Amino acid sequence: MATSPLYVGTIKSAQVQIATANTARDGTGTVSAALFTVGANGSRVDDLRIVAAGTTTAGVVRMFIHDGTNFRLLDEFLVTAVTPSATVPVWQLQLFNLGIVLQNGWSLRFSTHNAESFNVVMTRGGDI
Repeated sequence: MATSPLYVGTIKSAQVQIATANTARDGTGTVSAALFTVGANGSRVDDLRIVAAGTTTAGVVRMFIHDGTNFRLLDEFLVTAVTPSATVPVWQLQLFNLGIVLQNGWSLRFSTHNAESFNVVMTRGGDI
């Protein structure tokens, strides 16, 4: 059992783009590459930002943990229909204080239900 908190020791920035439609919730089909390489002692992800690159239709962005062999659905985020313009921003979601700790060899990955482009950016996190 850990006796001290797991703080980030080395800050990391990371980003990945998803665009291929995938309705699977089991990690099959097209899932993004790893958001970043986890450090030797593990890594922590606290804040993420998901931003559409253009028009969206009702759908879902999925977040998976991959342990090197298996995908596990961690969460789903509902996407609403948005047609961006000079007065309407693109669909976006900011996730705060997630506290996801990944051990070495694991990764955080994403997919989109519809064939629409999304940028996933880690805005706070890094290696332990």
